[in-house]
Amino acid sequence: MDTIQLGRNDEIVMKLLHYFITEKGYNPVILHGVKDEIWLENMEEDYEIIRIVSEYIHNDEQMHFNLFRTKQIIKKIKKSTCTFKVNTLSLFVNLGDNVALQKFEHTNQMDCAKIVSIDDLTKYDFIVQEFPNITVKTDFKEEGMRLFLKITEDISNKNKQISMQAENVFKKKKPLFTIVIIALNILLFSLMYILGNGSENSNTLVQFGAMEKELVQEGEFYRLLTSSFLHIGMFHLLCNMYCLYIVGGEIENFYGKWKFLLIYFGSAILGNLLSMSITSGVSAGASGAIFGLFGALIYFGYHYRVYLGSVIRSQIIPLVLLNLGLGFMLPRIDNAAHIGGLVGGILLSAFLGVKYKSTQLEKVNGFILTTLFTVFLVYLAFFFKGI
Repeated sequence: MDTIQLGRNDEIVMKLLHYFITEKGYNPVILHGVKDEIWLENMEEDYEIIRIVSEYIHNDEQMHFNLFRTKQIIKKIKKSTCTFKVNTLSLFVNLGDNVALQKFEHTNQMDCAKIVSIDDLTKYDFIVQEFPNITVKTDFKEEGMRLFLKITEDISNKNKQISMQAENVFKKKKPLFTIVIIALNILLFSLMYILGNGSENSNTLVQFGAMEKELVQEGEFYRLLTSSFLHIGMFHLLCNMYCLYIVGGEIENFYGKWKFLLIYFGSAILGNLLSMSITSGVSAGASGAIFGLFGALIYFGYHYRVYLGSVIRSQIIPLVLLNLGLGFMLPRIDNAAHIGGLVGGILLSAFLGVKYKSTQLEKVNGFILTTLFTVFLVYLAFFFKGI
């Protein structure tokens, strides 16, 4: 086994793959029609795309074509992952001496490097700055087939770990709290008819805890939450409960039950605070909280955009924009609650974090932004007197 030797290029490629996959969490990208190139992605890193190119490139013209084709592929990646900026690092392990690499080293969000040996990585400041331990982590004692077996085993184990994490996040679970909230909404809607004068009567709504600015300012703060369990008419109830069942189940599944509750109730309160600042009269409905769930889904989809990028771009974001647009055009829709809930859902999701994806810094920043947003809305709702 020890007498078997790997080619120089093969050894460099394998060591680079081992580092980027096992140490930096990059995942292979499957591209059709691309030969002698390995693409890796990690949307949480400064270099979202790593290319390891083993194709022999003889001159500048071939290099121009290679980079042009790469940029076309990156455009498709941007579209599919809802990303406006994708920084790319291209590592060429078989570049001809006729290629003037200096002309291509930094071109439009793409850095290029020629790697003849692993030590060449230290020649490029942009690589050392981003991956300071890359040469240490690619220094193996094994050689030949032993090196091949070690690297493939490590990569296989890392891929299994990633697959298990994805399965754990996306595995369907029973949306217990979503069903409980729906049941409470339906129960209260029924009680307004049994004990009151119906769900469209202002006095009944107020008696059951609907939002009314003056009452909240006088100390009935519970209305910021209880109003999200009340609905004005059967159509209002059915629309909101259908959305809650669809989106709530997903958020409870992706974030977990307790994070789901915090996002739901927090978004409801933040949406009602913004509503207090802009609108007047009696208001009720779960739509502010539901928009918070949409915000949480967008935030989750951003972190898992390799899996959900096309769904978020083609379905969720258009649906949110459509509903916000209708809120501006149609009367009696509390769009302020929608906007407050949407922003609140995104910020609360950043604070609570996405499993296996969010860093501690992101959570701290989410906490700070959520706190600032809440303080700002409280000021508008209770202390701002207008101009």
